[in-house]
Amino acid sequence: MSRLRVVAEGATASPEPRIAVLLPCYNEEAAIAQTVAGFHAALPGAAVYVYDNNSRDRTVEVARAAGAIVRSERIQGKGNVVRRMFADVDADVYVMADGDATYDAASARRLVDHLLAEQLDMIVGSRISQADLAYRRGHRFGNAMLTGMLGRLFGRSFTDILSGYRVFSRRFVKSFPSLSAGFEIETEISVHALELKMPCAEITTPYHARPEGSASKLNTYADGWRILNTILTLYRYERPLWFFGAVALLLAVSAFGLSVPLAITYLKTGLVPRMPTAILVTGLMIVAALCFFAGLILDTVVRGRREVRRLAYLAHPAPSGGA
Repeated sequence: MSRLRVVAEGATASPEPRIAVLLPCYNEEAAIAQTVAGFHAALPGAAVYVYDNNSRDRTVEVARAAGAIVRSERIQGKGNVVRRMFADVDADVYVMADGDATYDAASARRLVDHLLAEQLDMIVGSRISQADLAYRRGHRFGNAMLTGMLGRLFGRSFTDILSGYRVFSRRFVKSFPSLSAGFEIETEISVHALELKMPCAEITTPYHARPEGSASKLNTYADGWRILNTILTLYRYERPLWFFGAVALLLAVSAFGLSVPLAITYLKTGLVPRMPTAILVTGLMIVAALCFFAGLILDTVVRGRREVRRLAYLAHPAPSGGA
């Protein structure tokens, strides 16, 4: 039976919001017990879910012994796990973190309370490293570069788009059309919030080094490239007029540059001596026009798709502390 919050005399008591802690895991035997215990201590009434992603060690047994609800996702990749967690778990507030004990479980109560008090849809736990080894070489620079690129392309951003420590409302989770397969999932989550103009916040949280025996699954260069590609792909999906308009402008400028000598020669002699160049210029201008009109059409499609996502988002009530 859920606990009831004491409210003003004469008002109807409401049940406390259901909180679910979601921990995607892959080979985290060394850290998962500490992580589960930390979230149980910070959020005593929350259900802690560990979603195992084909671990080859004792992650499942250790997590279950620590008191977590253990489930499995067989399709490899963090994005696939997050998609499964968001689909399967029913709650009012969702706390997502990694199972490697790097995120500060003690901060969870503060993040949840802020989300409920301000009726937000997402809070990002912006990381402040507590040890030199918390970030691997190159990760800090890569995070700053990708965060800055997202801000330039979409106009707004967060200071730590790659943070895996987040708190969500129900209406965020149930309206999020997750498509990513791997570590680019955090980027897709950030873009979803920015595009629907959801009320969000960032709160700084400590970021710890991994316990001994736990190793990072993130490949600095391969996953960095996938995240960069995701940003560009999402920009093409969400800003087609700007994307294809830029391509059209580049083609048109190239065509104009090639056509100037032809025009000068034609004005002087009445001849077009370089017919292949003239054909190339014509082709470039045709392709530029096609790109521009493709952008216009796709922009209309995107607006309709965004309206559908917004309606799915509005189908769920705003987060409430139960008062």
